[in-house]
Amino acid sequence: MKHKVLIIMGSDSDLPLMEEAGKMLDSFAIPYEMRIASAHRSPELVDEIVSRAEKEGVAAIIAGAGAAAHLAGVIASKTTLPVIGVPIDSSPLKGVDALYATVQMPPGVPVATMAVGKAGAKNAGIFAAQIVASSDRKVERLLKDFKRSMAAEVKRKSRVKI
Repeated sequence: MKHKVLIIMGSDSDLPLMEEAGKMLDSFAIPYEMRIASAHRSPELVDEIVSRAEKEGVAAIIAGAGAAAHLAGVIASKTTLPVIGVPIDSSPLKGVDALYATVQMPPGVPVATMAVGKAGAKNAGIFAAQIVASSDRKVERLLKDFKRSMAAEVKRKSRVKI
């Protein structure tokens, strides 16, 4: 599959949120695979999944995790593929811990970090589509249509009197 995106989450409890990234990829007709693997509880599985992604021509990896949220950083340390982190608000700190863990990467190990929660998952799907669009004209057209549609919706709503 050309331009496949890999979505990895640290726990099955993250699935409802990470499905939002998948919905966005579906809207741009981008094939993807979802996997569950933990940076802390199954590091060997993370290694295996990332190695396979490189061999299979994956264009980008979206990694969602909560609490300590080391998943995106661990993945980024093991690959040259673009990694997009989604901090999940699954702890008593409401995702602030996950945000800091995902965004505060040392020089040389970049992770593109999205917002905490559902908006971040959606934006991760869109950002992955933008990565794919750099070499796929069909996805580029779909993204342009998506942006035009958003603008048209705002314009339509601006005519509504409150």
